[in-house]
Amino acid sequence: MKVSVKVDKDKTVGKIKPMHCVNNLPDVSGFFDHYIAEAQIPYCRLHDSVYIHWKFVDIHAVFPDFEADEQDPASYDFAFTDYYIKRMADSGVKAFYRLGESIENYQHIKPYFIYPPEDYAKWARICEKIIAHYNDGWADGFFYGLTYWEIWNEPDNFPDIADNNMWKGSIEQYFELYETVSNHLKRVYPEIKIGGYASCGFYEILNQASASTANVSSRTEYFIECFEKFLKYITSPEHRSPLDFFSWHSYSDVKSNVKYAEYARKKLDEYGFKNTESILNEWNPSVRERGKIKDASNICANMLALQDRPVDMLMYYDARISTVYCGMFDPVGRKPFPAYYVFKAFSFLYRLENQVETEVSGEDVYAVSAYKDGVGSLLITNNADKKASLFLEGKIEFKEVYSVSEKKLYEKIPFENGYELTAYETLIIIYR
Repeated sequence: MKVSVKVDKDKTVGKIKPMHCVNNLPDVSGFFDHYIAEAQIPYCRLHDSVYIHWKFVDIHAVFPDFEADEQDPASYDFAFTDYYIKRMADSGVKAFYRLGESIENYQHIKPYFIYPPEDYAKWARICEKIIAHYNDGWADGFFYGLTYWEIWNEPDNFPDIADNNMWKGSIEQYFELYETVSNHLKRVYPEIKIGGYASCGFYEILNQASASTANVSSRTEYFIECFEKFLKYITSPEHRSPLDFFSWHSYSDVKSNVKYAEYARKKLDEYGFKNTESILNEWNPSVRERGKIKDASNICANMLALQDRPVDMLMYYDARISTVYCGMFDPVGRKPFPAYYVFKAFSFLYRLENQVETEVSGEDVYAVSAYKDGVGSLLITNNADKKASLFLEGKIEFKEVYSVSEKKLYEKIPFENGYELTAYETLIIIYR
């Protein structure tokens, strides 16, 4: 198969978006932090950041006694979360803070922290003080200027409250919580971005099925139903609420994710949220391919395809070595898996800021290029199980080329037009 990629470095078409963000740091020790810094990860989402006895990030961890005075710094325990976010800052990463609780996969034995708060207004004030700690220096805090604050995660996880491992309440109770908290935080901190709700996703649109009532709908139909209800709720005159970003999840392939991104944007626009960011902040296309070159290409294909689609940020789930969802690092060999290097490769695009016109002819090959101040980078992945002969067009002079392939892990290679891309190979080409 012949594939041609044409680059016009003089034609800027937009900005390179932060497609190489992640959920969480790899571990507690900091052993892997230099890899995060080298890949220039822009944002790290704080969800399921559970390492030691639920001491990280979650509201119950930071504010352990809900009966305590939320105005008193002594009521808060920031120790582990301070340590965590400081390590991110030291690695050049901004925290994307999920206000809420981590998933409780064994809630069928006993749920602990995933019930709706007893007092929504007080919960909002607790969130306010957490923001004050990290942005205003309150309670011996910091001045990180954290932008993104997400209210809860996946309250739509199951339609039956008994099965829901993220929210032991009705979806309407979540809407009320969002309304209370988002409006309070926006009044106090108009400069930050407030959003949610980390939807479980839009899988059902591929079945072309409409959502029905919650008590008879399938789980994936329920996800769609909740999205529609949420948008109706927060745009109604009596419940109007801010939505700076809408976050959603997907564990599908690249072609499905493109459709989900278009659907999310279309729905947000329909409800008047044309300036609301659409953020895919949990995604992983190939958990079963973990550690393989195919996983690296699948991840790269998503980054490149969605760069050209209506989504504003991607946050891969997960960078933690303690979960099978981590395709970035080998927890036994304590070194990067192939997928890590496509995050590093994407950083070459991100630092150049300006996306330039790039045309691809060839099935399952994805490419994006960036150019600034006389330097360009072109990221290409062959997301197929067969070889492809690559021909580049455009007035570009090759400087350095690196390969992420079955036999090479981010190794510099000789390159000439007509290069034979192996199955699932990724190239980062630096040019003038």
